[in-house]
Amino acid sequence: MQSFSYTIKDEIGIHARPAGLLAKRAKEFQSVVTLEKDGKTAAATKLMAIMGMGVKCGDTVNVTVEGADEEAAAAAMEEFFKENL
Repeated sequence: MQSFSYTIKDEIGIHARPAGLLAKRAKEFQSVVTLEKDGKTAAATKLMAIMGMGVKCGDTVNVTVEGADEEAAAAAMEEFFKENL
């Protein structure tokens, strides 16, 4: 299992556009990618679940990746967060 934390820098937080891109990116891997914030969790492949978390600018999200290609998936997810959020 791989995991990392990321503090959201996007002024609007995780809104529809980046949430959609995140879900699309997470679906490219066999591993299960999970987001967690303040006790709420959501599968990174579920757009509405991600948006339902209400992640705002300055919030820290914990990302967990578990599965066959977890190293590649974790690296890709971390890069995605840095570039888009």
